Amino acid sequence: MNRRPWVARHPFASLLLLALLALLVWGWSERGALQAFPDILSAYSAKEYCSCRYVMHNTAEYCEGYVQQYLPLEALRDDAEHKRVSASGLGRSHSAVWLGERQGCRLAP
Repeated sequence: MNRRPWVARHPFASLLLLALLALLVWGWSERGALQAFPDILSAYSAKEYCSCRYVMHNTAEYCEGYVQQYLPLEALRDDAEHKRVSASGLGRSHSAVWLGERQGCRLAP
């Protein structure tokens, strides 16, 4: 009969389990930031695209490439008539609107 503890018999599995436990503890301690991340992706993209397009007067194609992230957006809509940009990603949507030459773009309520 093998009397060695489970940890001694399975060192790689033990390390993997310890790493998973550490990741769960870290995730729990950072839960506020992790919950905010989906909002950040779409809000950042809308605001930066609006600034690129209407403050810096770049082309739509250039600005789409400029705001491209590692995580893709579900949708990026540019209402050129009203100078309003909407971005959707990770289940959240945000809009930014151009206010004027001196104010630039702002996230819309």
